[in-house]
Amino acid sequence: MSLPLSGKKALITGSSHGVGLASAHLFAAQGADVVLHGNANMADADAAVQAIGPKALGAVQADLSQPGAGRDLYEKALHLASGQLDIIVNNAGIHWATPLDSSDAEWEANWAVTLQVNLMAVADICRAAIPEMVASGGGSIINIASRAGYRGEDRNHMAYGASKGALLSLTKTIARQWGSDGIYAYALAPGWIDTRMGPQHEEDRARAKAEIPIGDLAQPEEIAAMCAFLASGACRSATGSCIDINGASYVR
Repeated sequence: MSLPLSGKKALITGSSHGVGLASAHLFAAQGADVVLHGNANMADADAAVQAIGPKALGAVQADLSQPGAGRDLYEKALHLASGQLDIIVNNAGIHWATPLDSSDAEWEANWAVTLQVNLMAVADICRAAIPEMVASGGGSIINIASRAGYRGEDRNHMAYGASKGALLSLTKTIARQWGSDGIYAYALAPGWIDTRMGPQHEEDRARAKAEIPIGDLAQPEEIAAMCAFLASGACRSATGSCIDINGASYVR
């Protein structure tokens, strides 16, 4: 009996830790060959490659805050995958605070970097991947957005909410425009996830849990499980949709 992702090759960004790392392990366990990505923490990405074993094709270093880094990352990953990438999971992102009373320079710089990492790098990866996927008969693109893309974010993270809202639109456009070419695009909208980007101090964690009806943060493995399901092609008609994974803290 074949595994759900047998024969597929995937690039998972931000896979040195958290959701990306959990996804890399699960994708490999389900039969996919995976290319990982890290930046300053390449030691962790390289360690993950060793831990995953033969199903890990390698790890690419890329600073997605730099213009053009998304396309460069894709091209290097495509080389490691011997010219075939069937699945892209755009997971890397940042959540920088930028209050209204920031200096003009800090405000503009933080907005620019947030949009670059959370939106432009993703768009560049998709731009590079789409023609390759069309030529090879299709593929799956899974973008990790946020409930903030729908409900908005707190007053200090407006740039984050804006970037995730735009990411949702990007995903829907890809699904609508390239579905006939066999390209399926999905977005996930988590709330708080139990990763280093989530609340760390006990008071902050308690506050976060209090707004979640099921009383707990999502685990990285839950997000990874949904990514793997969507990547399997088991429900192609869900293309263009956004799956909420937030413990009912925001219900549309």
